[in-house]
Amino acid sequence: MAEQAIALVDCNSFYASCERVFRPDLQRVPIVVLSNNDGCVIARSADAKPFVKMGAPYFQIKNDLRRHGIVPFSSNYALYGDMSERVMTVIEGMVPAVEIYSIDEAFADLTGVPGDLEQIGRQIRARVLKYTGIPTGVGIATTKTLAKLANHSAKKWQRQTGGVVDLRDPGRRDKVLRVLPVSDVWGVGRRMTEHLNAQGIKTAWDLAQADAWTLRKQFSVVIEKTARELRGTPCLTLDEAAPPKKEICSSRMFGKRLQDIESIRQAVATYTATACEKLRAQQSVCRQIRVGVRTGMHNPDEAKYAKGVALQLPWATDDTRMITHYAMHALEQAYRAGYSYSKAEVMLLDLCQRTEITGDLFAPQQSAESTKVMTVLDEINARWGRGTLRPGRVELQPEWGMRREMMSQSYTTRLDQLWRVSG
Repeated sequence: MAEQAIALVDCNSFYASCERVFRPDLQRVPIVVLSNNDGCVIARSADAKPFVKMGAPYFQIKNDLRRHGIVPFSSNYALYGDMSERVMTVIEGMVPAVEIYSIDEAFADLTGVPGDLEQIGRQIRARVLKYTGIPTGVGIATTKTLAKLANHSAKKWQRQTGGVVDLRDPGRRDKVLRVLPVSDVWGVGRRMTEHLNAQGIKTAWDLAQADAWTLRKQFSVVIEKTARELRGTPCLTLDEAAPPKKEICSSRMFGKRLQDIESIRQAVATYTATACEKLRAQQSVCRQIRVGVRTGMHNPDEAKYAKGVALQLPWATDDTRMITHYAMHALEQAYRAGYSYSKAEVMLLDLCQRTEITGDLFAPQQSAESTKVMTVLDEINARWGRGTLRPGRVELQPEWGMRREMMSQSYTTRLDQLWRVSG
């Protein structure tokens, strides 16, 4: 039986790289991407990292960015999501199986693939760059945790490695484990690093050599599995299909403070419609909804208030109209006049798959007509663009929408914003 071989393909500075694809004039210009409402830094190009900390508030560093020649962008999630799909499609066309781990990284199963796997990693990297313009790093190993570490090494020593590292060889694997701090290991956060350091575990090598059962007793089964994976023993499988979510949340900060309930109703209706799209995409239905609102919590001169209300739905449903109806009732109970609200949140709870519902002759259930209407809604929006058909309360460009004053064009998802090349 062939030894397991897992590759992790990870996009380099993904959000910033997406911005550069359609702005070749910025190839050698440092870039940062900001969070919702242009709040804080959530992504940095490699050349911006020495000057900007992750999470730095934009209003505090605005002058510093200008001084260092760093170009800020508002987050453009439509662009990033579409570019991610393109990257994943390229990877899926080159390997037997893929687990999409996040918007910018995927595990690929190379077990039994003939040829030099390091060279195959370079081919994947070259093809993704050629077809999408997105640079990547590729780490190859016998376990997912080691593949993560190999990918980290490929990026850390990119000049020496060319962006691809293969750690299947035990000698090379141990050499890397000895020089990388334990904080670089997948799943080991800051607090766990402190606990492990207190036990004398400073490097990835130390964690790999630690007694697995002692790690389980002192910390958790997760750390035990991590140590076993670092030794080359597979404990984590490749999941080609992501399991359906147990709850779905749609929430954003408003672009400005809202006081009147009507504007908040529009926001809640918009968030509910978005959540219901995600619900139907994973073939689920929900039986409970929770709506929450809150004011800003950091201004000492601003009155503070937060409340969430959960309501049980009469039957399991994915009908945007019914769920929105109950969301409005929940909002009425949560809202209190006299406050300036900064955020609303909609959560779909108690989810299950459609196939898990047992029919009951006497219990109410979603009608076939409702299911057809929702199917048509999704088909029209999939073909003609999101928001083409939507509930009447949902605004495409609301006054309370996010501030995104520095957002790039939607080059790949809107016909009126296609990339133009002048001769």
